[in-house]
Amino acid sequence: MCHLIFWVQNLSSSALVEISDLHFAYDKRAILKGINMTFPKGKLIAIMGLSGCGKTTLLRHIGGVLKPTKGCVKVGGQVIHELDQETLYAMRRKMGMLFQFGALFTDMSVFDNVAFQMREHTSLPEELIHDLVLMKLHAVGLRGTQNLMPSELSGGMARRVALARAVALDPMLIMYDEPFAGLDPISLTVVGELIRRLNDALGATSVVVTHDVQESLKIVDYVYFMENGVIVAEGTPDEIRASDKAFVHQFVHGEIDGPLPFHYPGGDYRQDLNLRA
Repeated sequence: MCHLIFWVQNLSSSALVEISDLHFAYDKRAILKGINMTFPKGKLIAIMGLSGCGKTTLLRHIGGVLKPTKGCVKVGGQVIHELDQETLYAMRRKMGMLFQFGALFTDMSVFDNVAFQMREHTSLPEELIHDLVLMKLHAVGLRGTQNLMPSELSGGMARRVALARAVALDPMLIMYDEPFAGLDPISLTVVGELIRRLNDALGATSVVVTHDVQESLKIVDYVYFMENGVIVAEGTPDEIRASDKAFVHQFVHGEIDGPLPFHYPGGDYRQDLNLRA
């Protein structure tokens, strides 16, 4: 608890992202129900929880894709949903996004995928773009793939190219939506280490939405656990590992028995068998 108080009181003043009493609903279906989070500058934050708990919806609010029903998201001191289109686009140029499974442009080479944002959002000469792209690819260990097409890459390589694209403009905020999904153990470890290393090298703030507990706890500074649109636990990786909250313990240790039952709710099993007989 003391650590949590220290985190909030001493780092909130240097926060890059502040989420305050955030509510969101699709029609009458509530997705987010009063979320409060703080992402300090230079830190790597994980948001964990089951599918459908609101993690990706939260990222969409940070990027200004969705507007809250109530509450607000501040990035760099600015309320995202109050920005006009021009200011919002300027803010987005300071953000990097690694989409689930990479989402590379399939008809563009590796080089053109990484160069895409530079060409769209800057007036840099092509010679400088060339050197910057090679630098970004070199940072993820894939400088030699510049002329390959996405179809020629392995899953792990494609994810690393997507990571190079996400940091192409040296963003102040990098968001990762399930960056470890579908990767083999070696690629998973490589991507995890790159996320940590690039965050520190750029002095950025990174937010990782993930189901991969063990890999994430190796690299992040702080963790938020979500369930059904609310935060049920938060803390450092060591605090999360030692949590006595039943849901968190079951999730972290991958246990079958716990608050999340194995069986979908149903009637009496014996009665169902008798009825069928």
